[in-house]
Amino acid sequence: MRNKNILITGGAGFIGSNLALKLIEKGHRVTVLDNLSEQIHGKNSDLLNTIIDKVHFIHGDVRYADDWVKALKEQQVVVHLAAETGTGQSMYEVKKYTDVNITGTAIFLDYLVNGEHSVEKVIIASSRAIYGEGKYQCSTHGIIYPDERHEEDLLKGEFEPKCPLCNQDLQLQATDEQSRIHPSSVYGITKQNQEQMVMNVCKSIGIPAVGFRYQNVYGPGQSLKNPYTGILSIFSTQIKNGNNINIFEDGLESRDFVYIDDVVKATVLGIEKEEANFEVFNVGYGKGTTVTEVAHTLKKRYQSEVNITETGNFRLGDIRHNFADLTKIQDKLGFHPDFDFQAGVTRFTEWVNQQEVQEDHYSQSIAEMKAKGLFK
Repeated sequence: MRNKNILITGGAGFIGSNLALKLIEKGHRVTVLDNLSEQIHGKNSDLLNTIIDKVHFIHGDVRYADDWVKALKEQQVVVHLAAETGTGQSMYEVKKYTDVNITGTAIFLDYLVNGEHSVEKVIIASSRAIYGEGKYQCSTHGIIYPDERHEEDLLKGEFEPKCPLCNQDLQLQATDEQSRIHPSSVYGITKQNQEQMVMNVCKSIGIPAVGFRYQNVYGPGQSLKNPYTGILSIFSTQIKNGNNINIFEDGLESRDFVYIDDVVKATVLGIEKEEANFEVFNVGYGKGTTVTEVAHTLKKRYQSEVNITETGNFRLGDIRHNFADLTKIQDKLGFHPDFDFQAGVTRFTEWVNQQEVQEDHYSQSIAEMKAKGLFK
């Protein structure tokens, strides 16, 4: 692939800054549009500092058409990462999440349809959150995609989804791209909208688009300041402050944790390979890890004595399990993740140990959810 002018929205963020460095290494010319949200970057963005002298940086916001016009000038590829990303926070900051994620994307697409530009390809960052609960097998009724769990069951400590037809226990399966889309949070709904709008509009005007449904991304550079998203970062900041960790539910809820280098690798394949055009792909490690295992692994890596407690508390809108079926991205793009959880978390914790300890604001985020009746 010849060198391209590539715009990354949200390019000073965790995924964006790492992607920018890789694309520059490969000879591409990168422009970054980012509003440097204080929730993510704090007062001084360390991530921005890693790329500022290597990219054309535009301090702007996807909610403003003028910033899009400025950023899109002479761009051939757009990687649209800019988004609000906290699942829990999205349930009570609904307008903020829809303004940034949906309206910001709509402004971009409106310009693609009606404005003058040189865009040849669009990459949209979707999310595993669009699936809601993952894919399950019922011994009687076959494949099941459970709806969100009922509050009365959660209050009784019954955390695993049941078959909605016979109330039997279910066997967890890998979630493939053909799985039912039924997000259980406002964040998930906005990511579904982003993905579908981009894939639909770009196809209608003949611009190849690629959607990536990222699982739980982690690694060096992830914000240690943001108490609303990124479980490894949240737990790390708690541990570094000597604060005990209170795990939701029974700690056996699981997520597919995918290391940042693997996310960047997959995204670059989507940019460079024509086989990716007009397709959506899961990006993950392809295996679930429980939250309890995450907490104890971090405690051990940091040689900490903090207490870890499974509280039975829960957040409305949270899912129980979801891990990615990677068959499609392996077959079409040749993607295979390089980092299992233990290898990735080793690199992550080594990086955290070199960072200044950030103030722990996690209790504030929980208090906000309690005040809205979303935390039980």
